[in-house]
Amino acid sequence: MNTSTKSIRVGLFGIGLDTYWAQFAGLKNRLEGYQKEIASGLEAQGVDVCDAGLVDNPDKARAAGDWLREQNVEVIFLFISTYALSHTVLPVAQKLGVPVLVLNLQPVAAIDYESFNALGDRGKMTGEWLAHCQACSAPEIASVFNRAGIEFHLITGYLKEEYAWKQIASWLAAVKVRAQIRDSRFGILGHYYCGMLDVYSDVTNLASVFGCHFELLEIDQLRLLHEQVEESAAQAKRVVFSEEFAVSPDCDEYELDRAAKTSCALDQLVANNRLDGMAYYYEGTAGNESENIVTSVIPGNTLLTAHHVPVAGECEVKNVIAMKIMDLFGAGGSFSEFYAADFIDDVVLWGHDGPAHAGIAEGQVGLVPLPVYHGKPGKGLSIQMSVKHGPVTLLSVVEGRHGQVSLLCAEGECVPGPTLQIGNTNSRYRFNCSARDFIDNWSKAGPAHHTAIGIGHLADSISKLAILLNIGYQRV
Repeated sequence: MNTSTKSIRVGLFGIGLDTYWAQFAGLKNRLEGYQKEIASGLEAQGVDVCDAGLVDNPDKARAAGDWLREQNVEVIFLFISTYALSHTVLPVAQKLGVPVLVLNLQPVAAIDYESFNALGDRGKMTGEWLAHCQACSAPEIASVFNRAGIEFHLITGYLKEEYAWKQIASWLAAVKVRAQIRDSRFGILGHYYCGMLDVYSDVTNLASVFGCHFELLEIDQLRLLHEQVEESAAQAKRVVFSEEFAVSPDCDEYELDRAAKTSCALDQLVANNRLDGMAYYYEGTAGNESENIVTSVIPGNTLLTAHHVPVAGECEVKNVIAMKIMDLFGAGGSFSEFYAADFIDDVVLWGHDGPAHAGIAEGQVGLVPLPVYHGKPGKGLSIQMSVKHGPVTLLSVVEGRHGQVSLLCAEGECVPGPTLQIGNTNSRYRFNCSARDFIDNWSKAGPAHHTAIGIGHLADSISKLAILLNIGYQRV
C-alpha cells in the first residue's frame, strides 16, 4: 500500500458545564465558536476531524465516547472551553484508549482588564471571565488522568498563538507517522551481512512495537521477475536513469543495461508484495545469476528510495524502519554510517555505498562505475552524492538489552566542504558538540552502525512519535 495516502482520523470534543448556560447568555455559543476554530485549524493540517461537540454532562460524555470509538480515531483532542467537571472527561478517555491531547487554550493571550472591569455588572463580568477560564480545569483533569493511568499531554496557550499551533502540528505529524508506519509492509530480501551482530534484529519484537508487517522474500522471486523484463521496459528505465541521475560517461553500456533490467524487476517485486520499504543483502556464489542481479541493484534501489519506498542495504531492518519514518515526515532518510572525522574542521563524515535518497541530494546525483564493491562481491554501478546542505536530523531505531526498542536522534547541519569521491554517498555534518564528543555519545547510545539521515530538524516530532509508540527516546 502507499502509506503516504492514508487518511488519518482524529477526535475532538470540548468540555463545559451545563449549569452555566442558563446563567450566562451567549456563553455556550461563544465557546462552541472557539471549538469550531480549533476543528478548522486541525483540518488545515490535513487530517479528518471527528468533532463530538461540546460535552457538558456525564451522559453526553458517555455518548461522545461511544461515537468517537466508532470513528476509529488515532488520538483525541480535548478542548477545555471553560471550567468543567472532570466527570465529563474520564468516560470519554476510558472508552477510547488512545492518547489524549488536552488543549488548554484561552481565546486571547490576556484578558482586556480595562474593558472587563468597565462592564460594571458582576454577572456579565463573571460570564466574560468564564470565557477565559480554561486553565481552571487543567490540574483537575491532569489529576484524574494520572490516577486513572490515562496517557495525556497538555498544550497550554491561546487560540491564535503560533507556539500552540506549532505544538499541535508537531503532534499531528507524529500521529500521522505512527498510523502510517503501523500499516507499512517491509520486505526482507536475502540475509544479513555475515558478522554484523549489531545489525541482526528481532523482527517479532519490531513488529510488536511498530505494528508493521514483514514479508520474507526469496532471491529467486527477484530472479524470475528479472527473466520476465521486456527489452522495451529496460530501455525506458535507461531514460529514467538519464533523467534522475547524472550518468557518468565512464559507465559501461553493458552495466547500464544490466542495472536498468534489474531496476524493472525490483519495481515489480515491490508492486507484487505491496512493499513500503525493503532491507536486502545477498552474495550468492561466483558466476551465478543471483550474484549478477544483486550486483546491479543500486540504481534501482536508489530510485525506489527517492520515490518513497526506502531500501536499506546489508539487510539493516531497523534502519529501513528509521528511513521510512523519516520519509513519512517528509525529510527523506538516506542510508548512512560513520565514514571519518575531520578534527580540523570539527565535522563528522557520514556516507555509505549502495542505495541513497536521491530526493534530498545537494546538486546532481552521480551514477558512476565501481571496479569493486568493497567488502561485497562483484562490481557495477554506484551512486555518488551529498545530502542537501542545511539542517538535518539523524534517526536510528535501537534494540537494546532485553529487547527494549527506542528511537535515537540528533540534529545538526550538513555543511559544504571536501568529501571522498569514491562512488558512495558522503556528506559533512556539524553538531552542537565537538565531532569527538558526538561520535562518543552517539556510539554509547547503542545504535547499530547505520542511521537514516533526513533534511530539516525533526527531534520534537520524533520525541512525540516515541511517546505515541510507548518506547524510549534519546537525543544526542
